[in-house]
Formats: sequence, C-alpha cells, structure tokens
Amino acid sequence: MLDRYPPKATAGPSSGTPPLPPPPSALKSPGPRPAPAEGATAPGERPAPEGLIRLERPFDLDEFSRMLGETAIRVTVPHDALAEVLRRVTDFMGFGIYIYSVTVRPAPSELLKGFVVELQRVDYDPETKAWKPFVERGAAETSPPD
Repeated sequence: MLDRYPPKATAGPSSGTPPLPPPPSALKSPGPRPAPAEGATAPGERPAPEGLIRLERPFDLDEFSRMLGETAIRVTVPHDALAEVLRRVTDFMGFGIYIYSVTVRPAPSELLKGFVVELQRVDYDPETKAWKPFVERGAAETSPPD
C-alpha cells in the first residue's frame, strides 16, 4: 500500500516537500491499440482508439505565424482568433516580399466556431494586370565576389 500512496506527512502541500513520483509500474504504457478501419481518418491524422475522446491541439497563433512564407497554407482557425490571423497575414504581406490570395470560409460544422483560412502565394503580372499564382523559378546562381 505504501508503494502506491506515500504517507500524508511527505506528500502534502503543508509539509513543504514535493510529492513522491509514481512507482515504475504506474508509468507503463497501455497495451497495443486496435487497428483503425481503413479511411477512418484523413492522411497525416493519428486515429483515436475506439471509445476514447480525441483531443484536438489548440490553435497556436505563433505557430501559424511561423508558417507564413510558405507558398500555400491551409489552417482551421477558431472564431475568436480569426481577426488576429488576418492581421498577422496583412502585416506579413506589408513587407512586400510575400503576397497572398486569402480565402476564408466557415469550417464544416453546424456552428460558426471555426473558419478555414487558405493562403496562396501570388505574383502580380503587369501584362495582364492581375495577380497570378506564384511559380518557383529556382535560385539564381551567383559567383562569389573577388
């Protein structure tokens, strides 16, 4: 019994000492998980074991900001973060190096809890006087200065 529950004198906040770590037997991982049914999840998603609740990672504005600079970005943004996401995109485009075509649509749910934001990098074509999708031209080769 003492292996699982340390004496109250050593594990309480009043004693001033930190609680003891759990015994090694409590740190063992559960047995093998059942295999998911084919097509049950989208590519890149890890399936949740049957009977368990799948927890979504909360949206992180800083992580989104680090993605800016990519050619194409697609994220689902919570309702309360949409204004900040659009502000960060426009601030990023203010440098004039990366310009995006921005598409915002409601996420597939009954309530407007989230929005799908798609960014596609574009370039201005002076001949047609229109924005066109960005095409990677490759790196220019330059010789080192003498």
